[in-house]
Amino acid sequence: MTALICGSLAYDTVMVFNGRFKDHILPDRIHMLSVSFFVPEMRRNYGGCAGNIAYNLKLLGGDPLVAAAVGQDFDPYATWMAKQGLAMDCVVRHEDAYTAQAYITTDLDDNQITAFHPGAMERSKDIPVPRDRGLNIGLVGPDGRDSMILHSQQLADAGVPFIFDPGQAMPLFGGQDLEQFIDQATWVVVNDYEGQLVQERTGLTPEQIAGRCQAYIVTRGGEGSLIHTRDGVTEIPPVKAETIADPTGCGDSYRAALIAGLQAGRDWATTGRMASLIGAIKIAHRGTQTHHFTPEEFAERFRTAFGYDYR
Repeated sequence: MTALICGSLAYDTVMVFNGRFKDHILPDRIHMLSVSFFVPEMRRNYGGCAGNIAYNLKLLGGDPLVAAAVGQDFDPYATWMAKQGLAMDCVVRHEDAYTAQAYITTDLDDNQITAFHPGAMERSKDIPVPRDRGLNIGLVGPDGRDSMILHSQQLADAGVPFIFDPGQAMPLFGGQDLEQFIDQATWVVVNDYEGQLVQERTGLTPEQIAGRCQAYIVTRGGEGSLIHTRDGVTEIPPVKAETIADPTGCGDSYRAALIAGLQAGRDWATTGRMASLIGAIKIAHRGTQTHHFTPEEFAERFRTAFGYDYR
């Protein structure tokens, strides 16, 4: 059972400023901002929503297929993906562009200043949804505007059920666009902030969104998540993390577990708890693809957290 993950593959360069932005950015001088931050700590992560989701789904025993456009500098990431056993049949390289890059500076209050270069990502619209890979589920995540529109349409036309996940691409779409995605998708997943934007731009309530697809899933960080369906709301409790090291990528790990649960035909209470658990595992590690577990180890942690065997 192959899951097509449409979205970005990117390098995340994370820098830590051992101070607070508020001490260096003067509100009455914001119109003439010129600041420099000394960042003694830096790391480069393999990231991008599609890459992170595929990595986590593979850990859960799934068969992800990433559809993404990358650039001339993709070799290290390609080596990493091959080592993880991730298929790259639908990863297209462009030698005249760079792979998408995010440069993130974080201060001691966990505030972030991010610069994002899309690079080759904007050409992912030229990658068609494959018809010969036995797809039984898909996900359309943050990507170029045209790519998200085309891949959603192609999955819908092919009769492949899919998750729509607007994420950081939310500013690209107005209310009519979002309504079209909701009507095409089988499931819609957002965090609580994105959910407010979806509801404001479409004028739809969570109940109305859930009535136009099979489920509307809203994550709420440390407060767990809500899964709205036509039958009501399933509240998913959070799992206490061993430590909070880095929240980046927690949403992607959550989405991977949603896919795993849906592919296995599990109910929403169990699928949501799988997603909650994997988010707690991820947040305890720095980086988006640095945590490890086997499906058996995950099942044991699930039993410990929730008191029953989900398999």
